Amino acid sequence: MRYISTRGQSEPLGFSAAVATGLAPDGGLYLPETLPDFSPDLARFEKLGYAELCFEFMRVFATDIPAEALRDLVTRSYARFSHPAIAPLVRLDERTHVLELFHGPTLAFKDFALQLLGNLYERQCRERGESINVLGATSGDTGAAAIHGLLGKPGTASFILYPDGRVSPLQERQMACTGAANVHALAIDGSFDDAQAILKELFADQTFRLKNRLSAVNSINLARVLAQCVYYLYAWLRLSRAERAAAEFVVPTGNFGNVLAGWMLTRMGVPLAGFKVATNQNDILHRLFTTGEYRVGAVQPSLAPSMDIQVASNFERLMYYSVGCDAGRVREIMRTFKETGRYRFENFDRGLFSSSRCTDAEIPEIIRRVHRQFGYVADPHTACAFKELSPDRPSVVLATASPAKFPETLRAVLGEEPVHPSLEALKSRPVVKHRLPATAAAVRAYVEQHAV
Repeated sequence: MRYISTRGQSEPLGFSAAVATGLAPDGGLYLPETLPDFSPDLARFEKLGYAELCFEFMRVFATDIPAEALRDLVTRSYARFSHPAIAPLVRLDERTHVLELFHGPTLAFKDFALQLLGNLYERQCRERGESINVLGATSGDTGAAAIHGLLGKPGTASFILYPDGRVSPLQERQMACTGAANVHALAIDGSFDDAQAILKELFADQTFRLKNRLSAVNSINLARVLAQCVYYLYAWLRLSRAERAAAEFVVPTGNFGNVLAGWMLTRMGVPLAGFKVATNQNDILHRLFTTGEYRVGAVQPSLAPSMDIQVASNFERLMYYSVGCDAGRVREIMRTFKETGRYRFENFDRGLFSSSRCTDAEIPEIIRRVHRQFGYVADPHTACAFKELSPDRPSVVLATASPAKFPETLRAVLGEEPVHPSLEALKSRPVVKHRLPATAAAVRAYVEQHAV
């Protein structure tokens, strides 16, 4: 299978090359040239555990990796998850389910893709006989998951940009307290959107990218989105037949990659019935789905920091399909958005999407309500998804992070502080971070000095 850029001006690549490249040279995002149809396989998939389902799904896309090698990669990727189901689907009442995606090594949904991506990169280093430098930007959880996906893997280094003071203390400690010499936690003086813009500028510099053997871990990397498709499929297969036909997946999202993964399944013959995009007060996506206008605004720090994003990179992939796979049209839209900070879609078709917005003033009350109603403790991001559940159809809420990652908020709201042993161990370790101005030049200089 070959992979093409949403902007249509880069050569198609195989799976491993597209994963290694991350952002296409023309600035676009890679997608499969054609999408498979899994509808004939769904009955067979029902019997599979998580890792085996992931292997069966990914083998269709990773066609340049021998089947047994891929099976081994996938098996190792989910061996460190603490729950036997990997992604347990918890029923709260007759109409409400929670898909728990926080049982991986860093207690957030990013582990599903980044444990696999780390193993893919390790194989790439071994097969090519060369080192790799991973560059990523994070609003909270991606950085920790990326770092832990590569810990202990020879020939690799991780450079993770994050907005200084705008992630939770434990999220920062997961990145800055590993003690590993090849981990570089880069705290920039700016927002996540600033970090993401720096990332795209550096990947667009092909001379710099090739010289330093850069690879991407953000959800601009197609392997991230494909790996996340699997937990939607896994959850959908565990619903009853009646629930499958109507269930809405409610997804806390900032960069749109998480919900895009579920939507892409619908183009592969899996009939998921709908998605609710649940934003925090940084609501560019909610405004898009309610008004048809994609307009950047100022980032407002919030209680749900992983969603503090105003430019959702993965929206470009949805846009590509929405304009009939017309790469020229995508280039036009992205050029207008870059120049003006806005784009209005005429006759905008929301399709399977609805949306909601949750402010910081609302998050504490939602956490209290969910705890009172269901006896369930939701982290601040997951709380955003609980704001507006449909009274008329089943809901599957994606729980994207463990509440133990946000002890201050939970203590203030519920009077109790959830704990996790892996997080408690971080509290006594020194924080090692490198403060940088929010400029591509500063990050470029740092990477050039420390690349392996």
